[in-house]
Amino acid sequence: MTSQAVPESALGSIAQGDAPVLESLIAMNLNSLEGSGLDEKTYFLVRIAALVAMDAAPVSYLMNLGLAADLGVTVEDVQGTLIAIAPVVGSARVASAASKILRAAFGVAVSEADMAVPEQRQG
Repeated sequence: MTSQAVPESALGSIAQGDAPVLESLIAMNLNSLEGSGLDEKTYFLVRIAALVAMDAAPVSYLMNLGLAADLGVTVEDVQGTLIAIAPVVGSARVASAASKILRAAFGVAVSEADMAVPEQRQG
């Protein structure tokens, strides 16, 4: 087997659903849910807030939001969490998180132009 075949083989197995790293991360997350003593909804909203605070990668949102949705966390719950933490973490972190969530959940790339603040109307 050549050194080129190893990465290709690994990518092929991940594409077919063999993702031991992601599976381990998911299992670790589910174990911490049990240990937290929080209800499922609160647990995932706290995790979303922590991801925003640390400016996490889109894949982190994807993992957590997927599990959260399975447990009944709604888009409105996530939006409410982002609004609640904005004064603490800052609007730039929340805007960054929102674009990463869109990218993770829908494959949507949000450009800076899309995030521009609309001009105020002249009254």
